[in-house]
Amino acid sequence: MTATTETRTSRPESAPGGPGRKRRGDRRTLAGYMFVAPFMIVFLAMFALPLVYAAYFSLFREQLVGGNVFVGLENYTRAFGDEQLWTGIGRVGLFFLIQVPIMLVAALAFALALDTGLVRLKRTTRLAIFVPYAVPGVIATLMWGFLYGPDFGPFAQLADWLGTSAPDFLGPDLMLGSLANIVFWEFTGYNMVILFAALRSVPTEIYEAAAVDGAGQWRIAWSIKIPALRAALAVCMIFSIIGAFQLFNEPQLMQSLAPTVIDAAYTPNLYAYNLAFVGQEYNYAAAVSFVLGLVILVGSYAFMFATNRRSRR
Repeated sequence: MTATTETRTSRPESAPGGPGRKRRGDRRTLAGYMFVAPFMIVFLAMFALPLVYAAYFSLFREQLVGGNVFVGLENYTRAFGDEQLWTGIGRVGLFFLIQVPIMLVAALAFALALDTGLVRLKRTTRLAIFVPYAVPGVIATLMWGFLYGPDFGPFAQLADWLGTSAPDFLGPDLMLGSLANIVFWEFTGYNMVILFAALRSVPTEIYEAAAVDGAGQWRIAWSIKIPALRAALAVCMIFSIIGAFQLFNEPQLMQSLAPTVIDAAYTPNLYAYNLAFVGQEYNYAAAVSFVLGLVILVGSYAFMFATNRRSRR
């Protein structure tokens, strides 16, 4: 009896690294994969597979005789030499240089002002700044298109009341600035929320120590708050690079108001859209989309490389 009991108690099932522990580890691993599986399925079905198919599709050209014919990198060669495409890329690059710095400076100023605690009705003010982001881009563009109207808009009516001519917001000289103003109105609140959330994560003890040393609000903002926002500003900049080069909704809707200014290739995304759904050049539109993606990737990587290099100094 004693020998049997000793034999049972000497089994290594509960020993470290035994079969029981291994089974528990396998179950935990399986549970982890099951939690991740829904996202991976949706990611593969909605992003990865369409992307692979589009890359495959861009290697063909549809002909009247013979249907789709494999042409290799011919569509990409055509895209890299397409003057309309690169003119559109240059235009959105100029749009980025005009709109993004002003938007980020305004978002930073709003975030710093709200963080100081000196602004009255802080929650209401924060909500008021963020609300334009909640407005769909289509509605925002239509609203601003009405405001820009040369005949019926409030600016035109005010100019008529003053006996002067209204600025031609939809003309070739001001159109890019008008689009930049719409995007500024839409996304300043979004970037402000990111920066404000980053400011709230900074320990208040740092501010108190600086105040004890005699630093004012301006000094604290310049020496403590803005350096603490470096990572958040980098995130906002990356999002802005991607958003600027993917500009589509605003010019596509404003095209009906200014068809002589906004042509089919005004922005790269608008160009790809018109190639596919107006010109029926689906294969070439896929190649144009990948070239645009490459430009965005290069621009984002260049910014991250410059940022990381500067932070190492």
